[in-house]
Amino acid sequence: MARTLKVYRTPIGFHDAYVAAPSQKAALEAWGSDANLFPRGVAEEVTDPSLTKEALDHPGKVIRTLRGTAEEQMAALPADKPKRKAPAAPAKRPQPSRRRLDAAEAALKEATSAFANEKRRLDRQAAELARSQAALAKRTDRELAELAERRDAEDAAYRKALDD
Repeated sequence: MARTLKVYRTPIGFHDAYVAAPSQKAALEAWGSDANLFPRGVAEEVTDPSLTKEALDHPGKVIRTLRGTAEEQMAALPADKPKRKAPAAPAKRPQPSRRRLDAAEAALKEATSAFANEKRRLDRQAAELARSQAALAKRTDRELAELAERRDAEDAAYRKALDD
């Protein structure tokens, strides 16, 4: 069963574009429109038989019809030439406040300084621990050497006593 054709119209410059199509979507496609013109009132369904005859004779084809004569179109123009508006200067936005940025930079600088001070303190402690460790190693070596020497002397004395 063939779908019923309806006739739709939209203005294109000094012309009206008519198309016989089964739906508004098909009419928009025939006109090459990406936007839905119907809700905005830019396109409409036409039922007047005198306006629909040619479109129904050529379904799917866009039929352009001049809207009025050239004289009527010229008469519809405003009497005065439209004045061109000077391009509006973009509104100056107030410069944003640096207060929060300055506060964040100050906090970063303060934290960097605090961490550097803490690192220097820990480096001093590490150096002191290294000196203490070196002194302990030196003292350990000296005392263990003396104790080993004393043990060797006692061992020699014990063995001599056993031999006697």
